[in-house]
Amino acid sequence: MNTDASTLTTGSQPSNETKAAGEESLAPQKVRIMGRLSYLLAWFGGCVSIGTFTMGSSVVGSLNLIQATIAIAIGCFVIGIALVLNGAAGYKYGIPFMVQARSAFGFAGTRLPGLVRAVPAIVWYGFQSWIGAGALNMVSATLFGFDNLVFFFITFQFLQIGLSVMGFQGIKWLENVGSAFILASLVYMFYSTVQRYGDELSSSLLTMQGSWGLPFWSATMLFLGIYSTMILNVSDYAREHKHGTGPGLLTTIYSMSILPCTLFMGLIGYMVSEATGVADPIQVFANAVDNTPLLMTTLLFIAFAQVTTNVLNNVVPPTYVLMDVFKLKFRPATVIVGLLAFATFPWKLVSEDSAAGLQVFVQTYSAFLGPIFAILVVDYYLIRKRTLNLEHLYDANGPYQGVNYAALIATAIGAAVALNVSSVSWYASLIPAGLSYYLLMQYWGPCQRFLR
Repeated sequence: MNTDASTLTTGSQPSNETKAAGEESLAPQKVRIMGRLSYLLAWFGGCVSIGTFTMGSSVVGSLNLIQATIAIAIGCFVIGIALVLNGAAGYKYGIPFMVQARSAFGFAGTRLPGLVRAVPAIVWYGFQSWIGAGALNMVSATLFGFDNLVFFFITFQFLQIGLSVMGFQGIKWLENVGSAFILASLVYMFYSTVQRYGDELSSSLLTMQGSWGLPFWSATMLFLGIYSTMILNVSDYAREHKHGTGPGLLTTIYSMSILPCTLFMGLIGYMVSEATGVADPIQVFANAVDNTPLLMTTLLFIAFAQVTTNVLNNVVPPTYVLMDVFKLKFRPATVIVGLLAFATFPWKLVSEDSAAGLQVFVQTYSAFLGPIFAILVVDYYLIRKRTLNLEHLYDANGPYQGVNYAALIATAIGAAVALNVSSVSWYASLIPAGLSYYLLMQYWGPCQRFLR
């Protein structure tokens, strides 16, 4: 058993303690470094997904502007609720996702949720680094005539590794400072979009009937789905937030941190696609040769957004998985994650030939996100009654040793539903996975020891 686990029951600690950069562990968090504003800005800066542009483009023709705006807002509000629900254990006890999952999946069983969270993160880490390097290369080629994508990719990746080894001290600094640049860039890009394409934008954006039915709710899931991976490992971040924030205010912090970027980027994608017929706003901006300031701002925004999103969203989860599985320290684990991103061959992932395979990959791992979330929530609120035994969670030979097959079976049931109801897969998988897990835990003898 990890003796550090027995020194903490609620996660509280003296306010005068500090934590050095890169001093992260799987033990219950003793020192929390993010207040409310800092925590909000961290999520704001770390949840900038370039894919949101495309999500906005995809609802053109099925939703009017008002419906698209409301769909984005609902998606972000649902995200906020889900983050509070699944992050409650991490916030209260200071434990990371991989430790939280032990009560539901068992010590060995956590390999499943760990892989579901870590493998996609590493793939997207490499993919987004290549995109960011491409943006920097275009800036360099346009302004200075220096064009070398491989150089920028290697440099860009090692820069991110350097930032990552600083841990949450570095994340706090990066996200808080970077939020100002991200917000200013989005406001400018939104304004420029309206100015540039205002004449082409159809009045039907507001007057078209659209749909409040399945297409509308599918749209809410599109914008929710962008952040569904972070819903799983939210405890990794919640354990850094200082105590004293109630569930209602915490839901507001999550929702309001994610909403601005999602709303701006989603509506930019929506308007650009409606005005030009091109689904990729980045391509439109890149071709805006008569507006160099807009082009440079967009490219720098793309590059910077990859850094803030990668360091928070794609480095921390696989790092903690490596720390759990291979008993590594935080800094070596982050370096390994950064090097593994090279092994994803992102230059291959961005090619047209890889598009179909990448889509299958996304659909496959996404089918497991809703079920695992439902199982963790049911386990914490209904099975454990919001009370965890930290000694058991850190005792590899205790009641949580091995695999909890109830969690694996429930995950498979939820994933099967998700794969068969793709338009609202995340929503549809919650009840089958959560209900089957609860029933198996209550009535299936082999899983009774996990009730302790």
